[in-house]
Amino acid sequence: MRAIIHVDMDAFYASVEQRDNPALRGKPLIVGGHAQRGVVVAASYEVRPFGVRSAMPMARATKAAPHALVVKPRFAAYAEASEQVFAIFERYTPLIEPLSLDEAFLDVTASVGLFGTPADIARRIRKEIADELNLPASAGVATAKFVAKIASDLAKPNGQREVRAEETVAFLAGLPVSRLWGVGPKTEEALRLAGLKTIGDVAARDLDWLEDRLGSSGRHLWELSQGIDTREVVPDRAAKSVGAEDTFDEDLVGVDALKPHVHAQALRVARRLRRAALKGRVVQLKLKFADFTLITRRTTLREATDDGQTLYRAALELLDKSHQGKPLRLTGVSVQLDEEPPQLGLFPAAPPRTAKLNAALDKIAERFGSKAITTADIAGSEATDSAEHRSERPVDKGGPKD
Repeated sequence: MRAIIHVDMDAFYASVEQRDNPALRGKPLIVGGHAQRGVVVAASYEVRPFGVRSAMPMARATKAAPHALVVKPRFAAYAEASEQVFAIFERYTPLIEPLSLDEAFLDVTASVGLFGTPADIARRIRKEIADELNLPASAGVATAKFVAKIASDLAKPNGQREVRAEETVAFLAGLPVSRLWGVGPKTEEALRLAGLKTIGDVAARDLDWLEDRLGSSGRHLWELSQGIDTREVVPDRAAKSVGAEDTFDEDLVGVDALKPHVHAQALRVARRLRRAALKGRVVQLKLKFADFTLITRRTTLREATDDGQTLYRAALELLDKSHQGKPLRLTGVSVQLDEEPPQLGLFPAAPPRTAKLNAALDKIAERFGSKAITTADIAGSEATDSAEHRSERPVDKGGPKD
């Protein structure tokens, strides 16, 4: 019998802000971007009764809760907290499947002999996160992945729920069909028209009846309604690329205005590559214009690299060819990772001249923060980590957090 835990941090970005600034604790808090064009990245539980939710336009959120406190996101702080959370997970199992910076599946089937029951392990993890990081987390415990996720959702905030194998079908029966994985608005409407409003309604139907009306998805939904989910917990899938991007508070025009942002993005990507001991040859520049037109341009370097200045020079060359003189609302730099390591030569190549410098810069950033030392063009600009950008954990999609 498998033992799966789904751990989900509660209002993660907002909780980090409240932890780091005591003046924000217990207050309705919105973490978001520009007041007119940004979106809510995270909403504290204190502001949710006013209808504020993640991904909501900031203008609408501040209108719904004009008394709420608003802070800009600090993604570097969230990435650091995420690393600490995942380090706690690793104390209990190597089978960890990250879904984002703040949630993951853990297969603890082989851990119960050392640490106790699955529910005990979930409690220990949540307690260590609370004691060591001063952050709240919720957990769901079940024998199937999707059941564990539903359980953690229902346990929020700062709670825990276990669904034993023999309780699974009864636990699911009263929930709306929208809780089934793979059921979006269109499928939900089709199920409703077929008279299926709850998961229990699906479970009660004959399998042939469901397949006649829903095709191959009929069997999938019927199996889920019975608590059947055989998918394994898949540890850290290999990342295909590492990137960073910023959405600007105001549209920027011209290469000179864009350079510091592209430079900062290239340096962020390089630090993440070095931290993960990765390199790449394909550099991609992403541009979103004021009219929301999106283009990407890429170039291939002669050799794989993890050096920020090399990435910046490649990205800048792409920018010179592509910016068109139009106002831009977003730029992004990413590197496609080499799928296979290069063949080793007979004699090891000497490390590049920049290796020692980068190692020293990384040590300074690790000890004093990424802004402790930087280039003059970035220090004299507004190119900071406070805008929206991709997370440092490859599996995270960025964007709003619940």
